[in-house]
Amino acid sequence: MFIGHFGIGLGAKKARASVSLGTLFLASQLPDLLWPTFLLLGWEDVAIRPGITKMAPLDFTYYPISHSLVMTIIWGSILGLGYYLFKKDRRGAIVVGLCVLSHWVLDFLVHRPDLPLFPWDSALVGLGLWNHPLIEVLLEGGIFVVGLLLYLQTTRAKNKVGKWAFRALIIFLVLIYIANLFSSPPPNVTAIAWVGQAQWLVVLWAYWADRNRMVKHGST
Repeated sequence: MFIGHFGIGLGAKKARASVSLGTLFLASQLPDLLWPTFLLLGWEDVAIRPGITKMAPLDFTYYPISHSLVMTIIWGSILGLGYYLFKKDRRGAIVVGLCVLSHWVLDFLVHRPDLPLFPWDSALVGLGLWNHPLIEVLLEGGIFVVGLLLYLQTTRAKNKVGKWAFRALIIFLVLIYIANLFSSPPPNVTAIAWVGQAQWLVVLWAYWADRNRMVKHGST
């Protein structure tokens, strides 16, 4: 699951237009933004095992801090509370918190049973749509398209940066997703971690593009 998470961030703009797309991307991708750092610190682990699923060559052996259900709820509460304290916007804080939780829900759909419920020994869950590529691509692509349409219903460019920076961002996300579908397995875990850190640039890009767009009349 990659652009599906960003699709949630895009669509969430419709629920609370005052929240920046950068913040919504940060929220919807938060577990995957934390995970690379936890890999580098040795707090979590992953193994490269081509064929373990039809779409993802990764065996997520240990990632309860970033990806367990309980910790996802905690991360969402922390980010939502931080947003509320900074913006004094209760509705926006709820949207931000729910975007974080959505990450676990979407991962639950695609992962094989490797998602922990608790940050300690617990049952592992996952519906395994990564073993059904056509269904997964249609689902993830559909979430992204719907999210994009909702975002475009809510905002419009107020200058050329808002138009072209946003278009370039969407094209970039789609190209990365397509490349991931056909790429070779990563060479090592360290490479996975450092490439994962690049997602922070997408968050910053979203802040920049969204700042140069305006909310359409009637959106809140």
